[in-house]
Amino acid sequence: MAEKLLEVKNLYKYFPVKGVKGPGVQAVENVSLFINKGETLGLVGESGCGKTTLGRTILRLHEPTSGQIVYNGETIYQGEYPFERKETAEGKSVLGKKSVPRPKAVDMFPMRRKMQIIFQDPAASLDPRMTVGEIIGEAIDIHGLCKTRAERTERIKELLDRVGLNTEHANRFPHEFSGGQQQRVGIARALAVEPEFIVCDEPISALDVSIQSQVVNMLEDMQQDLGLTYLFIAHDLSVVRHISSRIGVMYLGSLVELAESYELNKNPLHPYSQTLLSAVPVPDPEVSRSRQRIVLEGDIPSPMNPPTGCRFHTRCPYASEKCAQCAPEFKEHQPGHWAACHLLDQ
Repeated sequence: MAEKLLEVKNLYKYFPVKGVKGPGVQAVENVSLFINKGETLGLVGESGCGKTTLGRTILRLHEPTSGQIVYNGETIYQGEYPFERKETAEGKSVLGKKSVPRPKAVDMFPMRRKMQIIFQDPAASLDPRMTVGEIIGEAIDIHGLCKTRAERTERIKELLDRVGLNTEHANRFPHEFSGGQQQRVGIARALAVEPEFIVCDEPISALDVSIQSQVVNMLEDMQQDLGLTYLFIAHDLSVVRHISSRIGVMYLGSLVELAESYELNKNPLHPYSQTLLSAVPVPDPEVSRSRQRIVLEGDIPSPMNPPTGCRFHTRCPYASEKCAQCAPEFKEHQPGHWAACHLLDQ
């Protein structure tokens, strides 16, 4: 049986908005998942659904609102949900603050060596005033991984070589590189502290198609050589299907489906997953003409004021009154296949 490296239970992340009553932007809502050692969990969903926020909250780059995060058996965050439903004078149901104990405090400095991130925008994530050698060597210095300057220089050369860059690139600045090369620098920086788990936050979305395959293949090779575990966030379902062991689908901050890659693409259970997969282009005119694309009506609700019940019910063609009143439970409907939909309970 596979060993769990990371487990997330009932994770919430809200961003308060100045001058607005209530919890503010409800970016991540009651997400539960796990990632086994050595696997890649893909995370897909439309822009603004909370994928990046979830990845950063797991690493505690954003401090969670509540929930539990367990890394390799050690709880690195645990906090109670600080809101409760209250009725207003007009009869509306709103979230109000309640008193809860302070979250369990854990020193994250030792965890930074084990958990790293590759950022979506390589140009914005690299300090323009530092050379590539300084950028990669910064983490090595902070964690005291090299005893001598010669050992540090050799380590930087090894990392540049691993990501397909030359030794001479260590003396250049980020603006002197192409987008693909900048992303390779970001990957080398993430590898500098010898991590076990890496959040890949749309690492190929800003790159040309010809470069995307090179970066994906490089990530797969590194996973094989170094035993890495990935949370791979992306929009391109074909890339996620290729690189991922399992795939999770997010909608408006909530995880609506989670299954093995092949199973999810063959047999999506949630209506939103079915909609996403129907939009994937097929390079075969005959097959493409015979496929029926599902087109959703309406706009995505605001995460500051999400709908009650199932968050997808305002756009779902199969929604009932129960969907508007009660949020479906995220549970296992088939072995290894999880989903949150009232239709599946009938």
